[in-house]
Amino acid sequence: MRYAPFAPTMKLAPAQLAKHLQGSLAPIYIVSGDDPLLCQEAADAIRAAARQQGFDERQVFSADASFDWGTLLQAGASMSLFAEKRLLELRLPSGKPGDKGAAALMEYCARPAEDTLLLISLPKLDGSAQKTKWGKALVEGPQTQFIQIWPVDSNQLPQWIRQRLSQSGLTASQDAVELIAARVEGNLLAAAQEIEKLKLMAEGGQITVETVQGAVADSARFDVFGLVDAILNGEAAHALRMLEGLRGEGVEPPVILWALARELRLLANISLQYSQGTPLDKAFSQARPPVWDKRKPLISKALQRHSAQRWGQLLLEAQRIDAQIKGQAAGSPWMSLSRLSLLMSGQRLTLPAE
Repeated sequence: MRYAPFAPTMKLAPAQLAKHLQGSLAPIYIVSGDDPLLCQEAADAIRAAARQQGFDERQVFSADASFDWGTLLQAGASMSLFAEKRLLELRLPSGKPGDKGAAALMEYCARPAEDTLLLISLPKLDGSAQKTKWGKALVEGPQTQFIQIWPVDSNQLPQWIRQRLSQSGLTASQDAVELIAARVEGNLLAAAQEIEKLKLMAEGGQITVETVQGAVADSARFDVFGLVDAILNGEAAHALRMLEGLRGEGVEPPVILWALARELRLLANISLQYSQGTPLDKAFSQARPPVWDKRKPLISKALQRHSAQRWGQLLLEAQRIDAQIKGQAAGSPWMSLSRLSLLMSGQRLTLPAE
């Protein structure tokens, strides 16, 4: 089997993906973005379409720092032993293939393997990366479909939640939607989890403020956002217990790091503005996303613990943990998350670089 020739492609919008996947599949798909839920769902849709069209064998490659790019080309050149058509997945968590990876990607895009679909997952490619030779091979290749996943900003979040509820057969009052949005604060994965809980609690498919409040009150599990609140409130011991609870429930380190890093960026930015003479209320309103009124006391309390410079150092520590999670730095991500939680809570510990 050979693929039908594809005209040079434009970027494929996520909203167009479902309709596109009903037709003939491209040899290569690239899902690029920084939102874990939206990227995962786009990749899942491509996998499902591939299975429906007979791509029964699946092979996954994780391109970490020690990855041998020759294995990707060898896999493309070899015959499948178990199925007529197969799916190859390449995960590039750093978003930077290096010289060998760039050469391998360009070579594969120029001559895609027959009877094979390649799915590449990587973070958002900025403008400079898209202008490189390998970036152009992914974005503009004649046999590639490039799906750029954009985050949902705070203004779009209520509408996104409403659409998600509708897809689940639920309707909600405006107050209920806004309460969900306030609770998840931009984390779409958390929003999707809240909606799954609400499906079990909704009466007649209708979500009210009381339904949302009940779901929060009845949730016995440790919550990532509860962990953040404990840290902001300076409750170091409680934060460690919650962190251990999250670990025991199978929550992955990237989800926890996402929440902590988001808070660190906010604290570093507000602390810097305040140190330069900006009134605190103005700094709150100018933050992206803006600080909700109910969170201002927590944020204010946390800001008293460290200087703007120190918050910036803790943000660098979060980047180091990200490298640990990706296997690019030594150390245990869980131990490092514990230390970061203590430091953010106000405990006097030193950073590794100190």
